[in-house]
Amino acid sequence: MRMHPGEPEIRPGLVSRLVAAQFPEWAGFPATRVASSGTDNALFRLGETLVVRLPRLSAAVGGLEREQRWLPWLGPRVPVRIPELVAVGRPGEGFPWPWSVLSWLPGRNPGAGDTGLAGDLGEFVAALHRVEPAGGPETQRGRPLRTRDEPTREAIAQLGGDPACVEAWERALAAPDWTGAPVWLHADLSPGNVLVSGGALSAVLDFGTAGVGDPAVDLIPAWNLLPAAERETFREAVGADAATWERGRGWALSIAAIQLPYYRETNPVLARNARHTLEAVVD
Repeated sequence: MRMHPGEPEIRPGLVSRLVAAQFPEWAGFPATRVASSGTDNALFRLGETLVVRLPRLSAAVGGLEREQRWLPWLGPRVPVRIPELVAVGRPGEGFPWPWSVLSWLPGRNPGAGDTGLAGDLGEFVAALHRVEPAGGPETQRGRPLRTRDEPTREAIAQLGGDPACVEAWERALAAPDWTGAPVWLHADLSPGNVLVSGGALSAVLDFGTAGVGDPAVDLIPAWNLLPAAERETFREAVGADAATWERGRGWALSIAAIQLPYYRETNPVLARNARHTLEAVVD
């Protein structure tokens, strides 16, 4: 499924040729497309233990290179498994961008009926926020919430201008800014980037937007993933103060409002979660 204008088609045959040319030790491993609601990268399982991650568009290359730089550093510092960088691929075989070979992490994305994740996910976020931030890259989602004001209001207007959404957005904007030191952020904790196994959190994926900044954006699972009854458990595990919690609600609203009109026709999974998130934010 193509989600961006001009997006190149990435087929298993291309992946097999790239792997054979650059990593002949894996040349006999079958490349199988992984179903994913992700928008920036295509995923192909390589054999039983690996996954190939390739940018779908040039704008995604920076995020992939960010992962290549920081996954090996972050992995030992967080309490939940994250992808392990196994190899770095180069442009070739007609594919114009770098790509990655990562460890395959078993599990499934959580659904609406999943409960019991709040504590584990909150502990992951808290541990990530404690990682030494010195030298970490800035992430746009770590900037003050007001930098999202114009596109968020435009998106709310596109969706009909719901007064409840406008009120929730303005309440979040009124929360005090973060005045502490920048912290490490995942910055994209959507259901598609979380894996569960046996009813428990098993892995966190996709660090393409990770960096340092205001911790508020990592609170978005409270509205895009967790049941309302578990939000307070998550908040306590993270240790979020009232202002950070309110900015986190604003980030959840902003991301969902902007995603919904953009992906409504091309990515039904993201669009459905965006609608759910907006309902949760204004409930």
